[in-house]
Amino acid sequence: MAERTRAHVFVSGTVQGVYYRANTRDTARENGVDGWVKNLEDGRVEAVFEGPKADVEAMIEWCHTGSPAADVEDVAVEYEEPRGEDGFEIRY
Repeated sequence: MAERTRAHVFVSGTVQGVYYRANTRDTARENGVDGWVKNLEDGRVEAVFEGPKADVEAMIEWCHTGSPAADVEDVAVEYEEPRGEDGFEIRY
């Protein structure tokens, strides 16, 4: 089993109201990445990706484009110790 890594990601730009969370969830599930995604009150989207390093890195790269209607300005990433996320969900 590949070593797991965890990335805590903050995405800014036009990322709310453009299906960013749903597309993130679907893409993470397709890539076998665990974690969650949610909207923040300041207009950003926050996400946690946990899984094999290559798959987590692919999700971070995906965040730079995101959903087709999104206009991503910045993706900030903080790496953390894995916490055993299981599955991927949208949080409210």
